[in-house]
Amino acid sequence: MRRADRLYVIIEILRREGRPVTAEAIATELEVSKRTVYRDIADLIASRVPISGEAGIGYVLERGYYLPPLMLTEDEIDALVLGVEYVKSRGEHEIGVAARSLLAKVQACLPERLVPLVDLPTTSVAPVASSVENIRAADIRAAIRARRKLELKYSDAQGSVSTRKVWPVLLGYRDHGRILAAWCELRGDFRYFRTERIAATTLIDELVPERASVLRKRWKVAMNNERERYVAS
Repeated sequence: MRRADRLYVIIEILRREGRPVTAEAIATELEVSKRTVYRDIADLIASRVPISGEAGIGYVLERGYYLPPLMLTEDEIDALVLGVEYVKSRGEHEIGVAARSLLAKVQACLPERLVPLVDLPTTSVAPVASSVENIRAADIRAAIRARRKLELKYSDAQGSVSTRKVWPVLLGYRDHGRILAAWCELRGDFRYFRTERIAATTLIDELVPERASVLRKRWKVAMNNERERYVAS
């Protein structure tokens, strides 16, 4: 690996981890010596890259530092194109358009030698049949961002319709349809709602009473507990 590429990868490792990373861990990933990492870190700091920390403890990249998108690696471009193709085939129209727009913006910033990786990708995604829905997934995503409660008209597997007031957590995209993970006030617990069974959504003028990070953490704990019960049964 060229030294310039190695310096870039060190920055990306620190950005990716978001916590102190030891020189040993960096050296292992790059397959170089710790002495090389120490020297590279010193050179980056001398170049005013905002890295803090010290040998034996770990290094951290200060938040807000970024490199231009033209520094993307070939594997990162492959990952981006694959992700865009997945979103286009599984997502609703609005997010599919956004995915194509994102890829076009990245492609416009790439050096000429990397453009073919977008035009002739090394990966592909199998098409799937889309399910019929009565709602706009964009409305659900907007409610999640705004931390607003939603009222759902929901049909269960037997076709019984109920009204649920929920705190939306996230919208999960699967090969066949989507699911809304949310805290259900009626059940007093986290529930999953298949979007093709949601007859209607109403945005309620009430904020979710928990910070998004706290609600997401509680959901993850509940999800892990449910998974452990399933494995144990």
